[in-house]
Amino acid sequence: MALIVQKYGGTSVGTTERIKVVAERVKKARANGDDVVVVLSAMSGQTTKLLGLAKEVGGTHRGREMDVLLSSGEQVSIALLAMALEDIGCKAKSFLGYQVPITTNSSFGAARIESIDTSAIDAVLKEGLVAVVAGFQGVDSDGNITTLGRGGSDTTAVAIASALKADLCEIYTDVEGIFTTDPGVCEDARKLTKISYEEMLEMSSLGAKVLQTRSVEFANKYNVTLMVRSSFTDTDGTLVTKEDSDMESVVVAGITYNKDEAKISVLRVPDKPGIAVKLFKPLTEADINVDMIVQNISHDAHTDMTFTVTKADFDRAMEIVRSSAKELEASKVIGNSDIAKVSIVGAGMRSHAGIASKMFEVLSENDINIQMISTSEIKVSCVIDEARTEEAVRALHAAFELGTQEAKEEVL
Repeated sequence: MALIVQKYGGTSVGTTERIKVVAERVKKARANGDDVVVVLSAMSGQTTKLLGLAKEVGGTHRGREMDVLLSSGEQVSIALLAMALEDIGCKAKSFLGYQVPITTNSSFGAARIESIDTSAIDAVLKEGLVAVVAGFQGVDSDGNITTLGRGGSDTTAVAIASALKADLCEIYTDVEGIFTTDPGVCEDARKLTKISYEEMLEMSSLGAKVLQTRSVEFANKYNVTLMVRSSFTDTDGTLVTKEDSDMESVVVAGITYNKDEAKISVLRVPDKPGIAVKLFKPLTEADINVDMIVQNISHDAHTDMTFTVTKADFDRAMEIVRSSAKELEASKVIGNSDIAKVSIVGAGMRSHAGIASKMFEVLSENDINIQMISTSEIKVSCVIDEARTEEAVRALHAAFELGTQEAKEEVL
């Protein structure tokens, strides 16, 4: 008998008919003799609806009451699934975050899980029931309901799997697994059989939307084996696990892109100690995340600094940087929101030379200008014109021969 945690996203439980399908899938797992804990998101569209209601009552609401409101979406989905399971003869009991309890800090809207008491879930499993747990939510030490932020249900599932020492955590979504790139951009994108935590973490942080970055970090830290698969088919998914020799032999595992990027350049900044702190600390205090940073070689005791932020933060960041630049006596601030980041990711890059130069060569051959470059042991990222994103992804995908076997045979 195995202990499996299954997580279903909003599209997987988007209608009552879909919830019934999920119930049948859960019942099948129980029939195989496995203990099952199910973690659910709110039904698709529910969170947007709740945000709309908050807007209708006036202004932008944040903090405690917004978390109370948004957490109600999962209450609906877990109750409906528990009912659907009972209706087909599969006993179940639902739990809200505070009923488990999943204890978090008090950062409303972006809470971090601190601990999970599994005794209530253990008792339900011992009785032969399915435990249905609300994702995305928890409770702080003062008894306040909290939410975990974007992708929080993935994090809930992985955290529960870790606390229960589950054999597997299955993440059910609307795609069949992790692909070498976005199938909407490359028709020959290939589904990966398995991928390492590090590769998945890089791909998630660089634009791949299948798994939330924090959930992958959690899985890596606590060695939780993940299976990403579709709730709409019965095909095998992608295993996210420890790196092995097979993964090391694959030079590039995938190509990602992120159009949610904007670039800010501060020109002719006096090149002296403390400049970087004075430039970036106000952005940190404004809760603006800075991604890639490039500083040019100093000329005449001055240098240029360029960095990227999200498009959503671009206008606010420009305002802050202009103020800082004036104080620093920099000559000019230039912004550009028409950019994108294209990246290649692969554990095998550690032991194979020439991967970055090949990427640069491919982009050059396609007359795609590189504006910024960032590297790590297993990734290379380039900032390019947003309009050339899809073209760059397809060219790199072909150059590193990541397509399906059928597509390769057609080319031959």
